[in-house]
Amino acid sequence: MPLILLILLVSCSPGTSQIERIKKDKKLSVVTRNGPATYYEGPFGPTGLEYDLAREFADYLEVKLEIVTESNPTDMFQRLKAGEADIAAAGLTITKDRKKFLRFSASYLDVTPQLVYRIRSGNRKPGKIEDIIDKNIQIAADSPYIEVLKNLRKRYPGLSWYENNEYNAGELMRLVQEEVIDYTVAGSTEIKLKQHFYPGLAVAFDLGKSDKTGWAIHKSADYALLNEIQAFFARINRNGTLETLISKHLERARPLNYVGTKAFMQDISSRLPSYVASFKKSAAKYELDWRLLAAVSYQESHWNAQAVSPTGVRGLMMLTNNTANFIGIEDRLDPKQNIYGGAKYLRYMIDKIPSRITEPDRTWMALAAYNVGYGHLEDARKITQGRGKSPDKWDDVKENLPLLSKEEWYSRTQHGYARGNEPVVYVSNIRNYLDLLVWWYEESDLKPTEELPDTSSDIRSPPL
Repeated sequence: MPLILLILLVSCSPGTSQIERIKKDKKLSVVTRNGPATYYEGPFGPTGLEYDLAREFADYLEVKLEIVTESNPTDMFQRLKAGEADIAAAGLTITKDRKKFLRFSASYLDVTPQLVYRIRSGNRKPGKIEDIIDKNIQIAADSPYIEVLKNLRKRYPGLSWYENNEYNAGELMRLVQEEVIDYTVAGSTEIKLKQHFYPGLAVAFDLGKSDKTGWAIHKSADYALLNEIQAFFARINRNGTLETLISKHLERARPLNYVGTKAFMQDISSRLPSYVASFKKSAAKYELDWRLLAAVSYQESHWNAQAVSPTGVRGLMMLTNNTANFIGIEDRLDPKQNIYGGAKYLRYMIDKIPSRITEPDRTWMALAAYNVGYGHLEDARKITQGRGKSPDKWDDVKENLPLLSKEEWYSRTQHGYARGNEPVVYVSNIRNYLDLLVWWYEESDLKPTEELPDTSSDIRSPPL
């Protein structure tokens, strides 16, 4: 931010500033919306790009973070006006109309308005505006991209659309997926995340240039809070925190392909209900998220209780004979025993990871060890540290695991050669399945199929 502007902002601050009230009350109230691009309850607690940024800012101010949610920007702005929230942080596009009653932070993300369509046989991808004339196009009534469509209509008078007051951008993308409507318009960030859950969605073309997004405070608020927000974003931009968080939430994992996601969704309905109760029971016993356990099982066996590999691993969690003996499992093809054994072994692996490593990195490393062996994970962590990266961050360790398949590297390790690429793919796939399960059971409009009860008693096995 230019120094002259910063001085001007400081000079405009009133005697008792909003930031002083926040620090006195030791509470920062942030309004956002529930969704994968902003804020949601994940298996390791609250998460989302906007949540993590807000949490960083609260820590920066040394205050407690309070999150309130609204489903649309209009209600968020009303919260700001009424003094019921200090900041709106929801991937908000900075527009001229909004700047009439809001003050925005520096932009931290560029978002492009795009036309979304459904991939299917016989459905030709639209390549230009003329291709979508007289089609069923719907857009959220409070979308900033309505102005984009209005400007386009000046050149293409036949362009028309319906402004939907009931559904937000994410819900309209679901209607495109289900072929209820032909097209919708949304921002590139949200589209990218929704494609993870709706594999039939694709981008036809951009509808305009990229827009800036930022945090918002009401114009009636003083400049002191905005000054702190600007200083905060400047800091996390310099130290790399902003880039890390954006990568974590928007770029960290490729979505499954269309066929893989479709098959997984079908298996959630057809196969998973038989085992949900067992997953929940075993996960609760070992303080795991049951959806994580189910995601591991799907990666291992696609929820096939009779699965047997050529190397002799068996069952829903694909336990080896040695592992089964170690954790006291008698019948690896018994679904309840197998799930119980997998949960116990995963907890054992998580507990082996050094306690200083925080979640979710701790779980990702435990999963890698579950796949490739704890010794090989430790070798990769030592290589990571030797190359100047953090052995306690999964994103750093996963870059070095593949080196275990190269003689120049594995020849220096304690445990030798390993197919180091496999645990990287393994963890990435499980994270994808986990994301889909969280969405299915908490965020989607689809009703989960009723699970079957688990009437089994606890399986007795010797402690690890």
